Amino acid sequence: MKKALLLATLLCSIQAHSAVLWQDFRVSYLTGNNYRLGDNKRDIYTFEHAAATSWGDSFFFLDHIRPDSGDLTNYAEWAPRWSFSKLGLAEVKWGLISDMTFATTVEMSSQATHLLYGVGFNLDVPAFRYFQVNLYRRNNEKRSDNWQTTITWSLPFELANQEFLYDGFLDWASATEDHNANLNMTSQFKWLLSKPLNIEDKIYLGFEYVFWLNKFGVKNQPNLRSNEYNLNLLLKWHF
Repeated sequence: MKKALLLATLLCSIQAHSAVLWQDFRVSYLTGNNYRLGDNKRDIYTFEHAAATSWGDSFFFLDHIRPDSGDLTNYAEWAPRWSFSKLGLAEVKWGLISDMTFATTVEMSSQATHLLYGVGFNLDVPAFRYFQVNLYRRNNEKRSDNWQTTITWSLPFELANQEFLYDGFLDWASATEDHNANLNMTSQFKWLLSKPLNIEDKIYLGFEYVFWLNKFGVKNQPNLRSNEYNLNLLLKWHF
C-alpha cells in the first residue's frame, strides 16, 4: 500500500507539470448473466479516462459493479506509462516497435492494492489504431509477487458505410504459491451508433466478451467453476 501511495504522489506531481496532448472521457453500461465467482447476473457502470501527454500516456477506469445480490463493489485501475522518446531517454525503433515505455499500473479494490511495474512497447501494426505490449512485475499486497504480460489493441474498420471498433486487452499472470496462472482476454465489438443518428459525441452499441481461465487465479474445478465465458450487452458514450 505504501509503495502505491508513493507512486501515486509522484505521478500527480509529474502530471502537474506536463501537457495533455489529447484526452477522452467514456462512460459504459454493461449487463451480463454468466459471471463466475459471485453473482451470475451483474450490471456494471464503467468510467474511463485515456490521455496522451508530453511525457507518455495514461489510462484510468473505475468499475461500479451492481450484482443481483445488492452487494455493490467498486474496482479501479490506473496505468500511466513514460515514453523513452518523449522524455529524451532513447529512440527505440526496431521492426514493429515504435517506442519503449516504463509501464506501471495500480490495481485498487476494497480487498487489496497491487502495484505493477515494468517495460512497455508500442507497436506499429497495420490497420490498428494502437497495439501495445507491457511486461510487468506484480507487487501484490496480500499474496506473493508474480509476473504479468498485458496486450492492448484497437482496430477500427468500416463495413457497409458504417464504422466499427474492435478493441480490448489480454492479461496473462503467472502462478504464485497459492494462486494458479490465469488468462483473461476481454474484447469489445462496437458499432458507432451516433453516426447514422447524426450525434456529435461518439456513442457505441455492441457487446463485450470475457474469456477468463482460472479467474483471479482460482483453479477451475467441477465444484468451483472459475473459467468465465461471458457475453455482455454494451453501450458506451465518449465525450
